[in-house]
Amino acid sequence: MRRTVVVGLMSGTSMDGVDAALIATDGEEVEAFGPTYFRPYAAEERTVLRAALAAAVGLDRREARPGILGEAERIVTEAHAEAVEALLARQDVDAPRVTLVGFHGQTVFHAPARRLTIQIGDGVALSRRLGLPVVYDFRAADVAAGGQGAPLVPIFHAALVRAAGLEGDVAVVNIGGVGNVTRIGADGSIVAFDTGPGNALIDDLVRERTGASMDVDGALSASGTVQLQSLAELMDDPWFSLPPPKSLDRDAFSRAPVARLSTADACATLAAFTAESIARAVALAGGAGEIIVCGGGAHNPAILRQLAEASGAKVRTADSLGWSGDFMEAQAFAYLAARSVAGLPLSLPETTGVPHPMPGGVLAEPGAVAP
Repeated sequence: MRRTVVVGLMSGTSMDGVDAALIATDGEEVEAFGPTYFRPYAAEERTVLRAALAAAVGLDRREARPGILGEAERIVTEAHAEAVEALLARQDVDAPRVTLVGFHGQTVFHAPARRLTIQIGDGVALSRRLGLPVVYDFRAADVAAGGQGAPLVPIFHAALVRAAGLEGDVAVVNIGGVGNVTRIGADGSIVAFDTGPGNALIDDLVRERTGASMDVDGALSASGTVQLQSLAELMDDPWFSLPPPKSLDRDAFSRAPVARLSTADACATLAAFTAESIARAVALAGGAGEIIVCGGGAHNPAILRQLAEASGAKVRTADSLGWSGDFMEAQAFAYLAARSVAGLPLSLPETTGVPHPMPGGVLAEPGAVAP
């Protein structure tokens, strides 16, 4: 297949901003990684996005954008356009070589049991503004076919592990707002699913108690003491024992068991919750001798330390392998966009539970008319 230079975009469940990353790929192998760019959301933008999360719970049609959801979609589309324009304006980017954009959008609701997943962001408007083809709406086809619609990054994880020549059973764990794992067996088998909480519980608690948007570098998590009773209450959820495939909404778990703890102890306990749930998920997937961590959680030493203790595996960050831990999901959606236009599967029975390998994504051309 033809090599394509693609910009991938990701705005995760932590809602801190838009990641943009450039890669060269044919949709099967990643031939080269390019520059990256981060466009943060302003505080007032995050307020609207959080309001959209609450409003989306009542929706039963994925295309509906009543009230605050319409405003949120405009913010998301504008922010992503600015991220691409800033990336393409860099002196080290040959903008004319970019021929495609992968636009994930912002997930505001995810309920695969209802065959409903909602990502806001106007792919047609983004394509018109950028003058480039845009692939968007990556999850809808999988969910409509009975899959979980998540995680979608595992095919990219597997390509990275192959390219790195890693041996044995390897787990790649992304810790964003929600955690997910891809376990690549020594025999080439792949299993993937959401693990449980990522950073969302900690982010929300820190924002409510301190006004900061996150626990920067895991400082609060590292300064507190894990309260074992609260941790046991958090882990006492039957979801963790369900067999894969399975996926989660950002707000699937309650912070009630840490409500009466100090901020430091609450953060430490929630970090342990993330680590314990990932360790349990890795074991459920078949175990791994090595766990590679990417996403925002890779910057929280408390999570990494507790994950190593809970799993007994070697734990290291994606950056230690020369990968981009912070921009891996943006890179993944660039890769998935190339796969989409090539007609290749974006998800597998082993990753989302879809009945058969499933293509996906919707292609918007710059001259297209909005549906």
